[in-house]
Amino acid sequence: MKIYSLAFLLLFQFPFVFPIPDDQPIQKTDKAATANIVFKSADGGQSWQDISKGLPENSAQSGFFANESGLWLRAGKGTYHSNPNSTTPFWQKEIFPDNWSSIAPGKNGMFAYNYWGQIVQKISGTSVWSPVYTNFQGNIRTVFETAGGAIFIGSDNGLYKSTDNGKTWKQVHAGGWVIKMVESSGVLVATSMSGIIRSTDNGEHWSVVISEGGVGIDVARIQGGFAAITYSTAAKTRRIRTSYDGGKTWQPIDAGFPGQAIIDSPWSFTNIGNPAQGTDSAWHAKEADPPAPEYKTSIIQVGENFFCGHTDGIYKSSNKGKTWKLVLPADKGKMFILSVSGNVIYGIQTESHC
Repeated sequence: MKIYSLAFLLLFQFPFVFPIPDDQPIQKTDKAATANIVFKSADGGQSWQDISKGLPENSAQSGFFANESGLWLRAGKGTYHSNPNSTTPFWQKEIFPDNWSSIAPGKNGMFAYNYWGQIVQKISGTSVWSPVYTNFQGNIRTVFETAGGAIFIGSDNGLYKSTDNGKTWKQVHAGGWVIKMVESSGVLVATSMSGIIRSTDNGEHWSVVISEGGVGIDVARIQGGFAAITYSTAAKTRRIRTSYDGGKTWQPIDAGFPGQAIIDSPWSFTNIGNPAQGTDSAWHAKEADPPAPEYKTSIIQVGENFFCGHTDGIYKSSNKGKTWKLVLPADKGKMFILSVSGNVIYGIQTESHC
C-alpha cells in the first residue's frame, strides 16, 4: 500500500555548502492564481480561508510542516512560508537546490532531505544550507530530532539513532519502514510497517502498541497524550485512537465517524471455465463497483476539538470522537492532510491516494 510519495530522483552529489539568496516575498506566480491547495482556520474550524494564492500549482504534492512560526510548504523548486498571524494570503519563498523534496523541523534549523539518503540543514538566522549526517548509509523516510538532541532517521528497513550529531548510527528498530515520529513527556511514538510503535528509553528499544495486521498512518501529540491512525486488515478501514497513559493503552474514538466505508480490493480470485478442476484461475474485476475508498489521513487536536483529514474533507469532533461533523468538503478525487500551529489549523488538499 502506497503511503507517501518517494522523493525525486537525485541527479548529483553535494560535497560542498550551498549559499542561498535571502528570503524573498512572492507577490504573484507566472500562472493564474492558485486555489484550493492550502486552507487555514483560526477559529476552531468554524470558518476556513483559502490561502493558496502565490503558490505554484501542485504544491500539496511535496512535504510540509507547521510550527510556532507558521506553515512551511515544499513546492516546486522552493520552500514557502506563511505566518500564522497573517490576515491575507502571503508567502515568502526560499530557493534551494532541486534534489531535496522533503522538509522537517530541527532544533537548530530546518532539514531538507531526499529518499536516497542525503540531508542538508539551514541553520536558523542564516541563508546557508550545509550537508549534515553524511555518514548515514541508506534511504530516508523521515528525520526527527528529540528534545534531548538525539537524531532519528526512519528508513525502509527500520529506524536509526545517533547521539553524537550524526557521526555514528545505531539501528534501534528493524521491523520495516518508519515514517512519522512524535515525542511527549519523554515517550516516543512512531508509525511503522507493523502499526504503531513506542519507546520509553529515548528510542533504544521499541514495542508494538497497536497492530491489527495493518500499518501506522499517523501519530500526533494531543493534550495529555497521543492520537494515532492505523489501517486495520480485519475491519478493512482506518481507525482513530487516543492514549492518555504515555502510549501504553489506546482507545478508539471513531465509532461515530460517518462514512465508515470498507476499503476492499476491486479484484477477486475466480476460476474460469470449469470451477471444479480449478486449472484456469486468475484475478478478475468484481462485477459490482467497489465502495469508495475511505482514507483518514491525519488527526490533530486544537483546544477541546479533534480534527481529522479525510477523503471527504475535514471532520471535527467536539465530544472526544462520539460524533463527527464535516466542516470543509474536499474536491472530488482529493483529500486533506492536517497540520497545526498553536490554535491555527492548516488543511493541505492533495490528490487522493492510499
